[in-house]
Amino acid sequence: MGILVQKFGGTSLSTPQAREHVIGHVKRELANGYSLVIVVSAMGRRGEPYATDTLLDWAVQNGNALPDREKDLLLCCGEIISATTLCSLLQMENIPSTVLTGAQAGFLTDSSYGNARILDVRPERILRELREHKVVIVTGFQGQTEAGDFTTLGRGGSDTSATALGAALRADMVDIYTDVDGILTADPRIVEDAKPLAYMTYTEICNMAYQGAKVIHPRAVEIAMQAQIPVRVRSTFSEGEGTLVTLQEGFNDMQNGGIVDRFVTGIAYVSNITQIAVDCPDGNVDGVQLQIFKSMADNGISVDFINVTPTGAVYTVFDNNSEKAISALQELGLRPKSLSGCAKVSVIGGGINGVPGIMAHVVEALSSQNIQILQSADSNTTIWVLVKKEDMVQSLRSLHAKFELHR
Repeated sequence: MGILVQKFGGTSLSTPQAREHVIGHVKRELANGYSLVIVVSAMGRRGEPYATDTLLDWAVQNGNALPDREKDLLLCCGEIISATTLCSLLQMENIPSTVLTGAQAGFLTDSSYGNARILDVRPERILRELREHKVVIVTGFQGQTEAGDFTTLGRGGSDTSATALGAALRADMVDIYTDVDGILTADPRIVEDAKPLAYMTYTEICNMAYQGAKVIHPRAVEIAMQAQIPVRVRSTFSEGEGTLVTLQEGFNDMQNGGIVDRFVTGIAYVSNITQIAVDCPDGNVDGVQLQIFKSMADNGISVDFINVTPTGAVYTVFDNNSEKAISALQELGLRPKSLSGCAKVSVIGGGINGVPGIMAHVVEALSSQNIQILQSADSNTTIWVLVKKEDMVQSLRSLHAKFELHR
């Protein structure tokens, strides 16, 4: 057998009972003959002693003046605690193991502290440890600059560490362990009859991740897709296979011995969005449109859901950036109209492209619930609609039912 990368998130490591499940997954894959590289996140969530957010709160409570470089040093501690804890537990089970920091594992990054980008992965030391028949535990979410400074990779960085290692090691598979049974057709906290998906394409899961699904970080999927490394998203707390993510472009499900086309895979959402509309004065429309988006860029404001028309532009920003965006436009002498408290709901599926009637189903599902569509857009694999936030939950449920994703 080859190399298997296992990634365990914070909830998978936060309690003794959870860590027992982790040990079980490690033993099973060793028995299957794999050489194991395990990537870990910091244990738990905000409020628990070693969680990343708890460490950030600690910095705030103690002066809130820590420079970005030193803040990354602090945050690296969370994963180191997780890794050494797991190493101790494996040693107790007579499983030889060793811990490597992101730097020791070969992660070279740029110096964008707090959101560093991986420049290269040099896994020679990991390979040496594997040849000595050790389980190699790597601290996720971190790397090192050429100058030797510790860096962190931003939210979802442990997922990115795992797939980057999978690519560098030419692993057979990357298993992302979490607290749900794979990827579901929608957020189960909102859509109670959401169901797990047996498989997805890289493109589908990447779109779901970018559109709000939080099971795996989109950058991690992009790396796996480029290297064509299969990824499984599965539960730490069960033996289920979870969701397999591959390059295969097959958009059907087997049901009762027959093939049923699966045009839509899932529904996702992003909330707390403000819609901004700007009508351009007569003449020089192109110049004003350029001013609008250049102003957003100069002010560090990310824009989305962009519709440019012969008479102006409509786009969205996050609610927490809306006042800044509106002020910037007013400084240009423009009179923007804004609507805060919106949500972007996305219908995602690799089989959407070229299929008549998908948009009609979207409109029918929402209009039947008297939900106003404020804006819409589409791509080969996604249809987006902007709705008022108070309509978001019913939008998700109506679309999920309309496309029969519960079956």
